[in-house]
Amino acid sequence: MVRMSLFRLAFLGFLGFASAAGAATLDGLAVNVTNTSEPVLCAEKDNVAINFASPEVRNFRIEAAHPAYIGNLRQDRWQPDWTACEDISAETSERGPPPKKITFYESVDMWLTGFSFANFWRPSDVTMRIGDRVERNLHMVQLWVRRNERVEEVLVLYPADGYWRIRPLPPAHLGWSAYGSSFLVGPVEMDKRPVVNLKDVAFDPKTMTFTLTFARGGKATVALKDLTDERFTLDVAFDQAIKDQPFAALRSMYVTEFNADVARVAAREDKAHSWLEEPIMTFKGAKATDVWMGRLVPSRHNTSAPDMMFNHFRAGPASSR
Repeated sequence: MVRMSLFRLAFLGFLGFASAAGAATLDGLAVNVTNTSEPVLCAEKDNVAINFASPEVRNFRIEAAHPAYIGNLRQDRWQPDWTACEDISAETSERGPPPKKITFYESVDMWLTGFSFANFWRPSDVTMRIGDRVERNLHMVQLWVRRNERVEEVLVLYPADGYWRIRPLPPAHLGWSAYGSSFLVGPVEMDKRPVVNLKDVAFDPKTMTFTLTFARGGKATVALKDLTDERFTLDVAFDQAIKDQPFAALRSMYVTEFNADVARVAAREDKAHSWLEEPIMTFKGAKATDVWMGRLVPSRHNTSAPDMMFNHFRAGPASSR
């Protein structure tokens, strides 16, 4: 287990100082937003795919925020729903030996754990680095934080296929909240499903930043910013624009309005004076500076899972915000 110098003051600053979320950025580049979602009956399949593309973008922001109804939520649901899942079940998803687990970084307020699964759908040869510590063959990496005398898991990365999930700290009245939609950062390619092929992932605990090296070339940084009981924000910067493929994508699940991790989309189109709002499955795409994807009414699936916002699309090197 790697034990490094404690960065308590910096980390508390990272946790505690959140900027208020606005309804729109009112600036930034407009990017092409496309919808390649497909209808399904099984709630355990990711059938929602919203793709973001631009030959110019080198910086953008991803935010996970509790849904608008979170304050009224008194009962949460997060158990899997295998109804109408003809080719997968609880038995098939749990088949195989238990995963191997390691904790490869730990400080007072933060640590990272990794898992290797014998039956993960895709092999992992991605290198995971923290300082001089190098790990391979990890299929899942979890980031845990200590906040308000509690331990919370707030981020998951799957190095083998490039998927991420984040969630804010849980609201006090629930004490826990669910993950929901996943997202991809980097050149999105197809290999049975959308993936980002990674070569190397490095994490700097002092700056709370992941550095991604892509298998096809190029790098990105994913900096962890505001983490509160309202939202969790990531700032992404590429060393070069991704010109011929989507640079990011959201993946999620929708069966019905009452059985979905994401059900609605709102986009602020370029130079528009109002938001475009539509059901996620009928959304035809847009050229937009801000895109919100979430739920307006509680679902029976991952009821507390966060809404997601993609915005602050910019060209050129990263600037302070």
